[in-house]
Amino acid sequence: MEDVLAVYTRPHDAKRPLVCLDEAAKQLTAETRPPMAMAPGHPARHDYEYKRNGTASLFMLFAPLEGWRHISVTAHRGAIEYAHVLKALSDIHFPKAETITLVQDNLNTHTAASLYRAFPPAEARRIADRFEWHYTPKHGSWLNMAEAELSVLARQCLAQRIPDIKALEQHVRAWLKRRNKHNVKADWRFTTDDARIKLKNLYPML
Repeated sequence: MEDVLAVYTRPHDAKRPLVCLDEAAKQLTAETRPPMAMAPGHPARHDYEYKRNGTASLFMLFAPLEGWRHISVTAHRGAIEYAHVLKALSDIHFPKAETITLVQDNLNTHTAASLYRAFPPAEARRIADRFEWHYTPKHGSWLNMAEAELSVLARQCLAQRIPDIKALEQHVRAWLKRRNKHNVKADWRFTTDDARIKLKNLYPML
């Protein structure tokens, strides 16, 4: 916990950007009957029945000091998908960075080993060396700022029936464009001193 909090106090450095990564799933649901459009005095109405169309995964990349985020929508959520997200982060989104400071949750796929499942050893090592790896505590995913950004996405974009991955990508793309246009950054205020007071029960008793 204190490791992540210390990372969050670092000043902005374009050569060593801070990027938080988190994952979420979205249940895809389609209408079984055409919804009734909005009319004077009546809101739009949807039938309570719907058809389940499986799930899709969302990989959120959030650079809180840059005011930038990117989301990859995938059909599956595993080591291979995670590895390709890291490669894109390294080579497409921040190719000029000397090192990317990466904060993420303690999922079993969130390791350099996933890169070796997706790429040849030399390429996997090259990508892994591009990152400075930091992890939130096992039960402290709330420390990951990408989780907060996913919460905003869920409220502003995903709180509706989305029938398939193509439609999901369209909704997410529109949300990203608007959010990045306004350069929305994070104002993190929880510090190590706060943790030692408010979460003192988590520390060993000496």
